[in-house]
Amino acid sequence: MEQKERKQEWRFAIANREALIGCGLALFNFVWWFGFAYGLGSKPPEEYTYVMGFPAWIFYSLILGTLVMFVLVALVVKFFLKDISLVDEEETEKDEVTKG
Repeated sequence: MEQKERKQEWRFAIANREALIGCGLALFNFVWWFGFAYGLGSKPPEEYTYVMGFPAWIFYSLILGTLVMFVLVALVVKFFLKDISLVDEEETEKDEVTKG
């Protein structure tokens, strides 16, 4: 019984760490969007600068922000998230013994 609890704690520790990483990415995305959208977009429209035909605040907050998030999420998935089994190994062994 103690081993099963230890295994669950290990899985929960991984899940909690990955959830915090996801929350950090979401917070970063919001700060990026808010900073560019309200920082550059608070001027009168006559004073806007344009990037590729879009007002700079739209380009940096929406278009570039989305591309940055795609890259960040891909990097996080590749280097920080772990693939763990959700199947309980003890239960699988018991099932194999009862079937066999």
